[in-house]
Amino acid sequence: MKSFDLHLNFAGNCEEALRFYETCFGGKIIMLQRFGEMDMASPDEYSDKILHAIFEADGLKFMAADAMPDQTIHGGSNISININFESEAAQAEVYKKLAEGGLEQMPLQDAFWGATFGMVQDKYEINWMLHYDKNPK
Repeated sequence: MKSFDLHLNFAGNCEEALRFYETCFGGKIIMLQRFGEMDMASPDEYSDKILHAIFEADGLKFMAADAMPDQTIHGGSNISININFESEAAQAEVYKKLAEGGLEQMPLQDAFWGATFGMVQDKYEINWMLHYDKNPK
């Protein structure tokens, strides 16, 4: 396998979510295409919606888009995105930002495997696991 790429779908608020992630992760949108820029059939109200975007932050990269007009998006409980941090301070800062308007599923706490760990579902119903290994090898 060459790579594994994450793609997130949003219910019409992809750009808003990506701007939120810029503040959470300190990253940026490195590519963004709107439905209206492409030669494809889509409703007029979708012209400003995101057809394809790429987001990057230090150690994190994913693609994102608004769902197709006839597609319904449901917040998932079958997948979580795990982020490994280099410091507890960075972990705590990102956790706090992701939790704004979201659901704190597990506060940051010491875990039995020698890490600080917490889980949060952000306001876009994306599940995040935040991990800091206190004793890296």
